[in-house]
Amino acid sequence: MGALSDAIRDDAKRRAVVDDGVLAIEAEVKAKSGLGGMAVKGGYKVVKNLKPGFVGQALDHLLDDFAAAIDPFYDGYKASGESDVVAWFRGRDKAIAEALLGVTDARARRAKNKSVARAYNKLRPMAVGHVCEAMPRIARLVEKHAG
Repeated sequence: MGALSDAIRDDAKRRAVVDDGVLAIEAEVKAKSGLGGMAVKGGYKVVKNLKPGFVGQALDHLLDDFAAAIDPFYDGYKASGESDVVAWFRGRDKAIAEALLGVTDARARRAKNKSVARAYNKLRPMAVGHVCEAMPRIARLVEKHAG
């Protein structure tokens, strides 16, 4: 296992990761602008309005797979001796984004809720760029909870 995977075994730490993750997602969505930002905000609104707490529940459901995807990168950062997790993650942002999106791609293919799957598939072509933009928040979240 890796650092984040180990940390989220504890229920209180898992809840903290989910709560901070929801805050990070909401901050990223809020920061979007332009036509792409409108699409992200619209898609997020659809997902969020499905039921109260859906985003946190979905994140909690995906967290083990996300942790497994991100752990090799965080472990690489720790082994590198570098001191700036944000810079280190930014230097590998596309690889990290693809690893995380591999998790959501697999889940979207199996989604029972077709509204969620449609919203995801509509936004997926832009996803790598959006996840790369979120890399500072992702890096800080991982370091806070795995570090």
